[in-house]
Amino acid sequence: MKGILLAGGNGTRLYPLTKSVSKHLLPVYDKPMIYYPMQTLERCGITDVLIISSPKHLGSIAELIGDGNELGVNVSYAVQPSPDGIAQALVIGEKFINHEPAALILGDNIFIGDEIEHKAKKAFERAESGRGATVFAAKTDRACEYGVAVMYGDTVERIVEKPIYPLSDLAVTGLYVYDENVCEYAKKLAKSERNEYEITDLNNIYISHGKLFCEVMSESVWFDAGTPDRLLETSNFMRLHKLNKVVI
Repeated sequence: MKGILLAGGNGTRLYPLTKSVSKHLLPVYDKPMIYYPMQTLERCGITDVLIISSPKHLGSIAELIGDGNELGVNVSYAVQPSPDGIAQALVIGEKFINHEPAALILGDNIFIGDEIEHKAKKAFERAESGRGATVFAAKTDRACEYGVAVMYGDTVERIVEKPIYPLSDLAVTGLYVYDENVCEYAKKLAKSERNEYEITDLNNIYISHGKLFCEVMSESVWFDAGTPDRLLETSNFMRLHKLNKVVI
């Protein structure tokens, strides 16, 4: 299984911290933010990783990560010329994916807990057998800030993006596993009103085929560290984990 780590965007939610530095290089307690999603991919058994970032920040990220050997993975790099949406990463990574199943993780998403490995294995088995794609969801009291998964059994009936009145408390996190069809689907997307290729639109294609599954992270902690409050919250959580010698 291959993995794409998207470390793009302008980090506008963290301005002015990100005016000259990629948010993915900001510290989360004692590590650069990007180390955490890299380690998530490695823990899920992924050894080949493509990091995608902007022309402005790709060089500094590559200087930090190098070939990935220190983190236990093999890393290559690609440029996202402009921040045109999460789903664009799968078009940029088409040659890297090479008609195989692949995982996609966002560079500001951090998962703590052991269940990710078991749930990722189930998602990979689905993708490799051609049964479809998997999103990973976490319960939150801030569901209105994210895409919200409405479930029917273990399949996703629909995803409602940033609803004012959420129909569930399951936020779709920034970790996805797709089958070999993902690049073809991604290339068919049109830009949204936000002028982006939306990951929700891509997931909706799988929903239309009855092939989008959801793994609910019930025993894990998930952080979207892309705002000042969440960045501080994540750092404090990591500090307590390290003081208590809890392995993440």
